[in-house]
Amino acid sequence: MLTFGNVITAMITPFYEDGSVNYEGAVKLAQYYCENGSDGILVAGTTGEGATMTEEEKLKLFTDISAAVGDKVMVMANVGTNNTAQTIEFMKKAEKTGVDCFLAIVPYYNKPNQDGCYAHFAALAKATDMPILIYNVPGRTGGKIEAATVVKLAHDFKNIVGIKEASGDLNAATTIARDTDDDFYVYSGEDNLTLPILSVGGCGVISVASHIIGKEMNEMVQAYKDGDIKKAMELHQKYLPVMTGIFCTVNPTPIKACCNMLGLPAGAFRLPMVDASPKVKEFLTQMMKDAGVM
Repeated sequence: MLTFGNVITAMITPFYEDGSVNYEGAVKLAQYYCENGSDGILVAGTTGEGATMTEEEKLKLFTDISAAVGDKVMVMANVGTNNTAQTIEFMKKAEKTGVDCFLAIVPYYNKPNQDGCYAHFAALAKATDMPILIYNVPGRTGGKIEAATVVKLAHDFKNIVGIKEASGDLNAATTIARDTDDDFYVYSGEDNLTLPILSVGGCGVISVASHIIGKEMNEMVQAYKDGDIKKAMELHQKYLPVMTGIFCTVNPTPIKACCNMLGLPAGAFRLPMVDASPKVKEFLTQMMKDAGVM
């Protein structure tokens, strides 16, 4: 159900203690998010530990989650790698799973220049009719796609429809929102910058915090869109400790720990990710209590 709403949850992937994927748990999580403020679900992204999953595991997740909630919310599949040919090959397989759109990261490690970034996403766009969102996260990739390159891609390819902007660069977000059409979607990729990005032309957030404050995040975005800036500001201020606290150590360690503490089927981690320390869990418990989450 391709509707670009306010909040897309970048969902965790639940694993059993033996490291296998808990597909039934993943479906239950997706259903929970749908009932608690999410307009969309991003599957097997950074928060979902997609970097340590096989193609077969991701494809089954795409299929199972699309079957379970695809009639209710948009399902976005993370297909990006740092290998253009490999990404295209995987994207072709993912097209058959029932997902609504793709997320593709700026190639990591290789650190292509802007011509390379353009060529990479142009190749993806030419290889599929499915909508594609660019994922710009320099802190993870070591490289950045510039606003001008994003704008050119948006103008040249109708199926490049948006960006998850996680660079922290409000000037870039402003430029992209200003210089693209209204049907190009600028999503904040950082929970704490959701309101600032809305104020410069963004449409919502691809969120981690929405695992535990999904309704509140959606309410904040909708309040801003309805012109109730004061309410949006108050919600931003109230829940800022959660938006920042869930990144007290590397994502997805804190948010997965929070979900486990709340009784959600979050499960174990895959190496090299490990569970939160007792000190971090103590901090997260207090954070959730202060926010009224538990």
